[in-house]
Amino acid sequence: MAVHFEGAQATAAAAAFDAWDAAEPMKTYVSPIDHVDKAARGELDLREVACVMQLLREHSLAPELILIDGFVHLDADETPGVGQRLYQALGGTVPIVGVSKKRLPGLSAQFEVLREDEAPPLVVTCAGIDIGAAKVRLRSMHGRKRVPTLMKLAARLAKSKE
Repeated sequence: MAVHFEGAQATAAAAAFDAWDAAEPMKTYVSPIDHVDKAARGELDLREVACVMQLLREHSLAPELILIDGFVHLDADETPGVGQRLYQALGGTVPIVGVSKKRLPGLSAQFEVLREDEAPPLVVTCAGIDIGAAKVRLRSMHGRKRVPTLMKLAARLAKSKE
């Protein structure tokens, strides 16, 4: 899943798949969101949680796992990030795997996944699933580049003007 913000509007998008190595989605979902509040300065930006929840409701989705572009927790002490808040909003019943291209100072190499030689690692955090299992699944995702194909697709759909 991915969320793109533009002014007071946002678009949430998801690509559903049935196998981790799938090159194509089974189906894609897009939800335009007419109004989102501005992020509170100096606080964790939680607008994405409401946008993902709207996408899930609007399309009557009940995923087995949600893969987000971002952090589930912000450090090894599991300070809650957007993914942890989403996990809590879903009642702790749907595992969340967060994938980021950025590193945070509180996350060591144990959270890194290399998908491509000579490319910086991706950072993986999760809730409701073992970190080792999350890393194996991410590593197996389709795509020759650093970021998996279906994650790129969700980001493109969220940014699309169509």
